[in-house]
Amino acid sequence: MPSLEEGLYDLGRLDQLAYADTPVHAIDPRAKVLTTIVFLVCVVSFSKYEVLSMLPFAIYPLFLAADADLPFGFLGRKLLAVAPFAVVIGMFNPLLDRDIVAQIAGIGISGGWVSFISILLRFALTTMAALVLIATTSFTGICMALEKLGMPDVLATQLLLLYRYIFVLGEETMRMARARALRSFGERGMGWRIYSQMLGSLLLRTYARAERIYQAMLSRGFDGTIRVLRALDFRLKDALFVSGWSAVFILMRVYNVPLLLGDLVTGLIS
Repeated sequence: MPSLEEGLYDLGRLDQLAYADTPVHAIDPRAKVLTTIVFLVCVVSFSKYEVLSMLPFAIYPLFLAADADLPFGFLGRKLLAVAPFAVVIGMFNPLLDRDIVAQIAGIGISGGWVSFISILLRFALTTMAALVLIATTSFTGICMALEKLGMPDVLATQLLLLYRYIFVLGEETMRMARARALRSFGERGMGWRIYSQMLGSLLLRTYARAERIYQAMLSRGFDGTIRVLRALDFRLKDALFVSGWSAVFILMRVYNVPLLLGDLVTGLIS
């Protein structure tokens, strides 16, 4: 199962990137979570026909990714991997909304195409911000930050265990797939009946594996509390990070930056 192996590897690599030593990684996880929340709220608050107004928001994930030395190629591949979901959501908009809302070089652009592009851009911005947040904070750090911000301890712990269990489930699936491939000959062992049997066996095996993992956690003193090696310390630079970026987001949401720049350039030329 090369695709499953690659997916688990990329997911693990995304977490490994969070342990680098850069100024962005050193920012308190709570500050990055709060800033990302403000970013997401501002981006999704745009109307379905706004496109150019959202473009300046790309500065935030691109700046953080560059400052944190994140591989843009890797992030771009992850973004493209989930892009079909956004395409499916908006693919029928051009068929349902045919009213002309704009003219480009004499060609009428319907509202459906504008809203479709708006969905894709909104998806790209929010997904990129989430990827950068995980790659500079780690999923463990995000769960701990959410817990410190008021999320119930049980919910934060469940999110973390759910994320970790993805790798357990993936390992069991790959182990069963290899065993099936080694025991198959020709077309034998390749039908839907075999896959349904494998699914049932997978559920039983992962349940037993989860029970063993939980017992191992209890034997090592697990009491439901998330603990990390790095203690959280919200300092002045973290407050400036949140307030500074939040102010930028609000200004870009209130004012149409591309339109203002266009008017400025036009005024200078004339």
